[in-house]
Amino acid sequence: MSMEELKQDDQILSKLKQTCSDLNNLLQLSFNVETSLSEIDEKFNVMQENLSIASRRIAPLQSLSIANKALDTKINRAISPALSLLENFKLSESLQRKLLQLASKLANEKSFNKRVEKLIKYVDTVDDLNEAINSISRECEPAIQKLQEVVEFLSRTKATDQFRTHRLRETLITLKALCETEVDAMRFDGLLDDALLNLQDEYESLLNKMRHRNFMESKSDCNDDDDQDDVVAADMVCADLGSNIEIEVLTRISETLAANDCLDICIDIFVKVRYKRAAKALMRLNPEYLKTYSPEEIDEMEWESLERAISLWIQHFKLAIKNVFVSEKKLCCQALGTIMDGVIWPECFIKIADKIMAVFFRFGEGVARSKKEPQKLFKLLEMFESLEKLKPEFSEIFAGEAGADICSRFRELEKLLVHSSTKVFFELGLQIEANQDVLPPQDGSVPKLVRYATNYLKYLLTDAYSATMIRVLRTEQIWKAGVLSTPETDENLLRDAMFNIVDAIRRNVESKKLRYKDKVLPHVFVMNTYWYIYMRTRSTELGKLMGDQYMKKTYKIVAEESAYSYQKQAWGPLVRMLDKEELKRVDKDGLTAMLRGKMEAFTKGFDDITQRHKSFYHIPDADLREQMRGATMKLVVPAYTEFLNNFASSLHVKSYPSLEYIEDSLNQMFEVADHHKSSGKSSLRPRQMRDPSYGGKSLSGEQSRRSKDFRRSKLSAIDT
Repeated sequence: MSMEELKQDDQILSKLKQTCSDLNNLLQLSFNVETSLSEIDEKFNVMQENLSIASRRIAPLQSLSIANKALDTKINRAISPALSLLENFKLSESLQRKLLQLASKLANEKSFNKRVEKLIKYVDTVDDLNEAINSISRECEPAIQKLQEVVEFLSRTKATDQFRTHRLRETLITLKALCETEVDAMRFDGLLDDALLNLQDEYESLLNKMRHRNFMESKSDCNDDDDQDDVVAADMVCADLGSNIEIEVLTRISETLAANDCLDICIDIFVKVRYKRAAKALMRLNPEYLKTYSPEEIDEMEWESLERAISLWIQHFKLAIKNVFVSEKKLCCQALGTIMDGVIWPECFIKIADKIMAVFFRFGEGVARSKKEPQKLFKLLEMFESLEKLKPEFSEIFAGEAGADICSRFRELEKLLVHSSTKVFFELGLQIEANQDVLPPQDGSVPKLVRYATNYLKYLLTDAYSATMIRVLRTEQIWKAGVLSTPETDENLLRDAMFNIVDAIRRNVESKKLRYKDKVLPHVFVMNTYWYIYMRTRSTELGKLMGDQYMKKTYKIVAEESAYSYQKQAWGPLVRMLDKEELKRVDKDGLTAMLRGKMEAFTKGFDDITQRHKSFYHIPDADLREQMRGATMKLVVPAYTEFLNNFASSLHVKSYPSLEYIEDSLNQMFEVADHHKSSGKSSLRPRQMRDPSYGGKSLSGEQSRRSKDFRRSKLSAIDT
């Protein structure tokens, strides 16, 4: 073995020894650690025993701490509502002081615009105060309830000393008394109540200031109906009754009053003031006629007064609907539209309009129910037409359940007007029939009844009334026959209605001509009357409606036949006295005596008939008189001239009427004026008049009356 190997072995052995020593040390150290751990374990056991003992001793203190925390939470819950309540009381006091200041400023403010601005601030403050009082009212009961719970808890658990519990109980009693007395006083007897009363006064004052400004003071003094229509039309523009800021203040006050249980008072004030304002606006038109509304009172009115009253009623009714009530409805919607989701304001508007509309309705109903006099027809038609034109706007203004009664009364008035109009029209024919027993004019002139009825029908068929009359007749027909009945054309419907009256006139004339005892007068009467009817209806709507052939056959031809009969009865016997046939059978000795007898008889007959013409026979139409004069001259003068010329030698001509005397007498008899002009309308041709120069002449008749004068004439004054 070498030295190097020995050295390596020694080193290994040395390392092994060292390792063995380390292991021994490690084993000794492990033993020591084990001994220390045993000692520590014993100490932990002792500590655990000590902690268990400490835990058992601390447990009561922990329960007491938890109880204190629960008590603290209960007390805080009770105090928080009370603190909030105190804050609201402070806010209420602050708002009340502010209200007093604003009220003082309002009372001293003279400028209207600035006053309205301050009034808005005043309303805001009232709303804030009301909200504060409402908060106090809402929070009182919860605060009292929480305090009550705490007091009961402390009394039951003895969680605090009796002194603290007693103080808390006294606080609870004080808070209860405060809520029971002070809160109600703040709401009903305090500054809030005074402020609400002040707002009611401001509300009424503001409503009073909103006036209808588009009325002319002199409307009711206007004498011309057309002028009045123009004036009313000019003022028909509907204007807002208040400015934007005034409407805003009204709306705010309405909402504030409604929120404070004053809605009924608010509505009463609004309706009362606006009704007065609307009524005063219409009273400025001076509608005195509305005081007379019963049928009996209306029957006693003079026709001119009634006619004017109806015209004013039509204008004022239109003005009330298009101006007054449109403005009032808009104001109602603006001021009260936000209350109760817009349910209240339509009823308020109807309350304002109801009494005013009732006054208009009762006058219209009184007119419709009054006596059915013919002249009323035109005014009844005007009333009906005005209602028809207003119907769309009327239905819109009074739409809804609230306006149902007013709309119903509107429809009833229209029904009354339809019934009255048709009854007046058809009763005219009955009155004409009943007039047959009245004596005809003693001079054979045209009866006033015929003049009236003819012009009446002509005027009824003018553009102003024909369409309305057709609508009335159509409505009445549908009501009687039902909506399923076959409707007639407008022309046939109107023609049938007109024919009944025209035929009644004809029967009246035919009946009256039989009452004359004189043989000539019936022919003069029929000639005058039928010629008058024909000429007045020729080229008019009435003539066109009845038909030209019918009018010629019924009136013109009959008038011509009567003219022929007049010539035959009045002048035929006189002309026959100059007949020469008898003279041919007489000798010369008897000729002179017969000639003298004929001349004397002619002279006497001529004087008699001319006198009768002057006294009893009257032809009122100037052109007709002229034509009758011409025809009579051609009948009498040539025969007389020829007689004188043939037998002048056998007669003392100077002893008998001259030819000039005959002509002058005939001219005077027919009252011919040299300046009289022919109208160029038509001519009457009796059958015996064949001269073309005569046949070319025309008749015009007197001019028809002005429509306004015609409407005012009364049938009761006819043929009495």
